[in-house]
Amino acid sequence: MKVTYYGHSSFLVEINKTKLLFDPFITPNPLAAQIDINKIECDYILVSHGHSDHIADCLAIAERTQATVISNYEIIVWLQARGLKKGHMMNTGGHWIFDFGKVKCVNAIHSSSMPDGSYGGNPLGFLVETPKKSFYYSGDTALTLDMQLIGDYKKIDVALFPIGNNFTMGVDNAVIAAQFVKCDKIVGLHYDTFDIIKIDHQDACDRFASVGKDLFLIPVGESVSF
Repeated sequence: MKVTYYGHSSFLVEINKTKLLFDPFITPNPLAAQIDINKIECDYILVSHGHSDHIADCLAIAERTQATVISNYEIIVWLQARGLKKGHMMNTGGHWIFDFGKVKCVNAIHSSSMPDGSYGGNPLGFLVETPKKSFYYSGDTALTLDMQLIGDYKKIDVALFPIGNNFTMGVDNAVIAAQFVKCDKIVGLHYDTFDIIKIDHQDACDRFASVGKDLFLIPVGESVSF
């Protein structure tokens, strides 16, 4: 399982010979200025909610790659009205078996509206299970007791959590979330993009290490294999 970070909450997971792109917000992000979205290849794009800092490049990449977009009902309808050809609608609590594995939509405590201000449906987290590895992308969320259910019933190899605070949970709550889902390898997301969500990298890593967890803060454009 290879994870490539494109900044903010955008990352690519290569697993079972399939490429999954999450929450593509790249071209408007100055921290990702070196990333050319025209060189990103993917088979699926998973969108957690409708805010522009998670969906900005979705249509452009989907059109070029012919990727299937997985998201909630409202977001897929919004994208289809703007030319999306391949979409798979889901919602909280549901799962679907794709060619690469199983995707289950789980609760995320946040808000969701589209870039034009229209209703964006319920925000989602994604639990992805495959024969090789399983991972949990929480989406933009607060700490929630629902995460304990994931840890009680699923084996998670890697969890990807927002850690920037202010708009989402911060480092302290993400440490608790890691304990809830019983996962020792955490990839940090949704930090440093704006001044209001900048973090102290060493302090964040130390806080996870204090409970026996490894926090991976992947430089934009680089990859880590798990």
